Amino acid sequence: MARRDTVMRMSVEQPLWRALTGYRVLTMIYAIGLFASAHDEFTRPWLAVAYFAVLGAWTLATLPKVASAAACTKPFLAADLAVALTGILLTPAADAAERVHDGGPTLPSIWTAGSVLAFAIKGGWRWAALASTLVAVANLVERGNPARDTVHNVVLVWVASIAIGYVVEVARASERTLARALEIEAATRERERLARDIHDGVLQVLAMVQRRGAVIGGEAAELGRMAGEQEVALRTLVSGGLVPASHASEDAARGAVVRTVEEDGPGDGGPGDGGPVDLRSLLAPHAGSRVSLAEPGAPVLLVPRAAREVAAAVGAALDNVRRHAGEQARAWILVEDEPDEVIVTVRDDGPGIPEGRLAQAEGEGRLGVALSIRGRLRDLGGSADVISVPGQGTEVELRVPKDRQRTNDPRGKAEQR
Repeated sequence: MARRDTVMRMSVEQPLWRALTGYRVLTMIYAIGLFASAHDEFTRPWLAVAYFAVLGAWTLATLPKVASAAACTKPFLAADLAVALTGILLTPAADAAERVHDGGPTLPSIWTAGSVLAFAIKGGWRWAALASTLVAVANLVERGNPARDTVHNVVLVWVASIAIGYVVEVARASERTLARALEIEAATRERERLARDIHDGVLQVLAMVQRRGAVIGGEAAELGRMAGEQEVALRTLVSGGLVPASHASEDAARGAVVRTVEEDGPGDGGPGDGGPVDLRSLLAPHAGSRVSLAEPGAPVLLVPRAAREVAAAVGAALDNVRRHAGEQARAWILVEDEPDEVIVTVRDDGPGIPEGRLAQAEGEGRLGVALSIRGRLRDLGGSADVISVPGQGTEVELRVPKDRQRTNDPRGKAEQR
């Protein structure tokens, strides 16, 4: 099977940059409109026209700079704030003194807030506090006295920018936490998949060597003892492996990055998809003199990955029957094709499982039920229930939802979104 490297990138701040881009253009038009509607009241309208020419060219030319945190550099932020402060301090020289005294708008008007918000989105609340403080000082100098409306506007910009900066910092921390959680989940799924494969192959062979060596005796007994030691060590390893550290994003401004590696096989949405598989064909080899198979007359279709995993889970259940109930135990496999799910039941006439034995086995690293059966069904979005009464046999019920498999993704498209 090919391996598919999936990269998921998350960024809650990117919409803020897009909104800031639109805000700067709209507030530039608004500031020019304010001047056009009252240009005859300005004492030096030519000075205002020159400033607005610079402001318009600067705003349009720097749109790419406010498209992302990576493009919004510190030199740009400093220059952008300088344009805003220059406009505020030029207002008394261009506008009439009466309008300035009565609380008329500054030349850049509310465009200044866009410069402060860029600081907030880029650097958090501390950068926002610095930028808004400089704007507050410039407004007080422009007005000449701390009038009530001036103080109100200054406090409003100061509080709003700091709040937005704080929210951005919290969002970034949440992204990193979510990225780490998703990667731990992906690593855990991969470890469980490997543990299932090892349990279905290597561990069972080692256990068989141990049993046969003890029966044969002599040098074979020593070989069996060594195989038993290796089985215990391998079970400990696969049941308690370490989760690799999360990958750090090369560009934190573009959001947190989660990388997962998945097996890409037929029917998994990757190359070589051969279409649905009839589950009955995969379960037929399990039928025999001691195993009865009851199945519908019509094909039971699942995507190849789901069909393989269900068949492997049935095989693991039958292995448990042979190991714990004996070679002479009988087993029955029942396949039910429901409208929304496929149900496969494996029942035996063995002695049953004592209460608490499954939990004890899992604690000892014996993961046949936990991984080879329940783990497989969990990864398919289904479930596996083990019902056992001492002296009355054991029943394993496997359920696989059909709608979950149509997504061609073991986790479902909803989780990706």
